[in-house]
Amino acid sequence: MAKLIYSGITSLDGYIADRKGNFDWSAPDEEVHTFINRNEGLLGTFLLGRHMYDVMVWWETLPLADESPAMQDFARIWKEADKVVYSTTLDAVSSTRTRIERSFDPEAVRQLKETADRDISVAGPVLASHAIKAGLVDEFHVYVMPMIVGGGKQFLPDDVRLRVELLEERRFASGVVYLRYRNRS
Repeated sequence: MAKLIYSGITSLDGYIADRKGNFDWSAPDEEVHTFINRNEGLLGTFLLGRHMYDVMVWWETLPLADESPAMQDFARIWKEADKVVYSTTLDAVSSTRTRIERSFDPEAVRQLKETADRDISVAGPVLASHAIKAGLVDEFHVYVMPMIVGGGKQFLPDDVRLRVELLEERRFASGVVYLRYRNRS
């Protein structure tokens, strides 16, 4: 059975974007991006909310000639993965291997986990909160940036209590810390 993994970059105070919606402070350097690619390359499917899809879809058409090896590698990972976008307003997608679902159905995600031959990622805090509250998230991969933004869009939802176990940690030269937890609840 595949695992459902919630992975993301957050500030030290737990936000993926600041109060103005900016997340430019979260851009990983080459070392961190290479490590992210190692993890993301193991995935077979990305589950994305509409906003996260709008952010990520540029990987589909990014001109790669002048990009770093890590950027080129992630563009390949993105294009090769299946993608499910949850949206009530999106009429069409502009990326390969992508389908639209109108609502988040926990039972459908459970079935996907049972039949998938590779792990699945849920991206974006709104969609992830549905998966977390439904008890579907098996692991949390958290990249903590050395930044305090003072408020904004939270990485984790309120009103959830889970017991987690630290499986892996890594520090990077830039001050980023990677934490991998298993959901033990």
